[in-house]
Amino acid sequence: MTGIEGKVIAITGASSGIGEATALLLAERGAKVVLGARRADRLASLAARISTAGGEAAYESIDVKRHDDLTRLVALARERYGKLDVLVSNAGIGPISLLDDLRVDDWDEMIDVNIKGVLYGIAAALPVFREQGFGHFVHVVSTAGLKIVPMQSVYAGTKTRCAPSRRDCAKKPATSCA
Repeated sequence: MTGIEGKVIAITGASSGIGEATALLLAERGAKVVLGARRADRLASLAARISTAGGEAAYESIDVKRHDDLTRLVALARERYGKLDVLVSNAGIGPISLLDDLRVDDWDEMIDVNIKGVLYGIAAALPVFREQGFGHFVHVVSTAGLKIVPMQSVYAGTKTRCAPSRRDCAKKPATSCA
């Protein structure tokens, strides 16, 4: 992994799992990480671990279901480090069930987190990337978005939805992601 040192990278869902591991690896490689998730206590602990190891980290308690929270995360990166190089949209949930269980509240939650959370991240960061003239989006998806397995059809649908946004952004410079 080259070219990471000094980059400012914001990560949603950073309090555990893939987000936490990503933050630790990027900080170890010299990135300045801006951590976002709902669990402030876990973010504080992770930021302390990164700082103790010689890295730089800032954090903000956010919920990706709220556009304003993602705007605050992006603003924190700019206030603390003067720029944002990368937004990693990692936050996601995946309650699994049979479709005929009709867990509509779970479906709504997956749509809000797994789809709207990514779109709200784009809405928060794209104006900054345009202003700066640079920036990258990384959308963490799941193999469930590529191959549907039993009891994950709604989850797979939400993860598949991220692919067109990702592909559209990949075809254009960060200053024009339609």
